[in-house]
Amino acid sequence: MGRRSERLSRVGMLAGDRSGEGDIIQVVSRAFEVLRCFEGQEARLGNLEIANRCGLPRSTVSRLTHTLTRMGQLVYLPRDQKYRIGPSAVAMSTSMMKGLQLRNLIRLRLQDVADQLPGTVGFVIPDRFHMVYLEYARAANALGLHETIGSRIAIWSTAAGHAYTAALQPEVGDNLIAELEREIPEGGRMLRPRIEATRAFLHERGYVVACGLWSPHINGLAVPLWSPQYQTYVVITIGLLSAMFDEQRLHKEVAPLMLELGKAVGGLLAGAEGDFFNSRLERKSLATAAATDNKTVKTEETNELEARTRRTRPARSLRARDGRR
Repeated sequence: MGRRSERLSRVGMLAGDRSGEGDIIQVVSRAFEVLRCFEGQEARLGNLEIANRCGLPRSTVSRLTHTLTRMGQLVYLPRDQKYRIGPSAVAMSTSMMKGLQLRNLIRLRLQDVADQLPGTVGFVIPDRFHMVYLEYARAANALGLHETIGSRIAIWSTAAGHAYTAALQPEVGDNLIAELEREIPEGGRMLRPRIEATRAFLHERGYVVACGLWSPHINGLAVPLWSPQYQTYVVITIGLLSAMFDEQRLHKEVAPLMLELGKAVGGLLAGAEGDFFNSRLERKSLATAAATDNKTVKTEETNELEARTRRTRPARSLRARDGRR
């Protein structure tokens, strides 16, 4: 029983790890593939559009959408002959997120950095070949990149995706890339040639940069963190205008801030169990990095909650040779 649960945990950790696929009931997997096609509550899709996105036969999609509609996960719109996300799916996601004050704490930390850099700072989690924004923050003068909660970005063309893939154990990351090559060949062609160099850079520096990969006008930097809640790596990432922040400036000015942010968010993730969710937060400023000499100022104790979080255990660091890599 324990071994089977462990296999299921590995499957949940990464869609690219195919070692546990025998434990997945195919119809359930396909149902979730259908639901993944709806990127927002306002998305409206017909069976043909869903079939094209999922790569499934239209007859199979028709049976799945009929069942999901009866369950309340989808709603059928007769006038448009399309479907949209249903009340049960919305209620399920809302109840899962209810009480997760961890997200509020993380959002405050993201905003502290966003107030100092004219970009979009995000906290993203993996979903097969994409990373999904769970939280984000941006300054009023942010330029170039405008993501929102629930936005999906490809792993093969973003700093966040490259950081996530590089953080995984090599064999797990290679399995993910192999699956990507089968299903989205162009994505595999972008990610495969870069992965070894990215792993080495991540191991040495603790972060990943991607310049002009997603867009010639956007440069990105990302820091992966181990999440006990999700049993996988999550990523904090920032997108900035390349005209303002070239690669050299990313390393010199942005990386110190993001690494310090990674320590703060990593501490929150490490201490997010127990009574953490019921605690209240009083906002304080995140420590900032001095751009001139790359030295960082230690984060002050902001309240009793965060002091307890820090005492729980130190945040995991890839440069500290985390055993999960």
